Amino acid sequence: MSEQLADLTVGLIGAGNIAHVHVAAWKALGARVLVHSLEGAPELAEQYGLEVSPTLDALLGQVEFVDIVTPSPTHKEIALAAIKAGKNVICEKPLTLTATDSHEVIDAAKAAGVVLYPAHVVRFFPAYKAAYDAIQAGRIGKVAVARFFRQASSPAGAGWYRDVARSGGVIMDLMVHDLDQARWLCGDVTSVYAVQNPPTVDGISPVNVAAHVTLTHATGAISHCRATWGATGTTFQSGFTVAGASGVLKFTSNGDSGYSEELQDGDTGGDLLIPASTLGESPYLTQLRELATGLRGGADPRVLASDGATAVYLAEAARASMASGRAIDMTSFDTSGAVA
Repeated sequence: MSEQLADLTVGLIGAGNIAHVHVAAWKALGARVLVHSLEGAPELAEQYGLEVSPTLDALLGQVEFVDIVTPSPTHKEIALAAIKAGKNVICEKPLTLTATDSHEVIDAAKAAGVVLYPAHVVRFFPAYKAAYDAIQAGRIGKVAVARFFRQASSPAGAGWYRDVARSGGVIMDLMVHDLDQARWLCGDVTSVYAVQNPPTVDGISPVNVAAHVTLTHATGAISHCRATWGATGTTFQSGFTVAGASGVLKFTSNGDSGYSEELQDGDTGGDLLIPASTLGESPYLTQLRELATGLRGGADPRVLASDGATAVYLAEAARASMASGRAIDMTSFDTSGAVA
């Protein structure tokens, strides 16, 4: 463990599936972890040897910074409460459900003199970071075309995921990773066009659904993102192809490529939503070490609050494109008119 992270006390807010991989990373870093959640905190604490805080205020009074791993519609409220208490914040993706809310949280953090980081873990997966480094080094020349895909067993059979106002649907919940990757690898986005099949009806997402988003980048590159909530039991898979003027980068999580993504060993209750790398260090550990180091005054991590807000902005634009049937010009897109 880095000396810079010695004697670390983290407040974990939430006890769902993603909490398990965050806890494992914090424990590997030697952190003391307090957990507060409306449901599941005692069970999570017993499994990992954590301390339970009965209230959010009690937790905020005892920790150095907080790690928010609650359902998406609660991110804004909890982040603002932590910021008001003067705590630095790590927040699972999406940062909030709207770009307007994301910027409200970012502005609140700036005004309070605290730091806010979004947990976009895909930037920490080895294959995606290797692609970024190769592109930055000019190894494939100017990027021309890129494709990203991501699929998982649908979480929408029950709970809040089907309510698009609370989850943002498959684009905000799942594709937001690859929207961030497309921008990271190909540059800022000028136009967004999206389709979904089957369509969302009366604000309720289909249980099994696929969305396709085409992005035009300021560099001239074109990228395509596909996200699928598949039938129960669908194996998590992701990958990309990035073609440049002088080379091509390819990765698939189920391919023999030197990297592999599999389920966590029993830590997620058999859930098929959370990938992990079995080769080398867990990307979740890499991510939280880098974010925590930044929160303690170290170097900025590879993902900042503004990146989280932009990913939400692109997801909003994609939903607006689906609603209108037209491409969205990002130079004039006003999120106040985006789909609720």
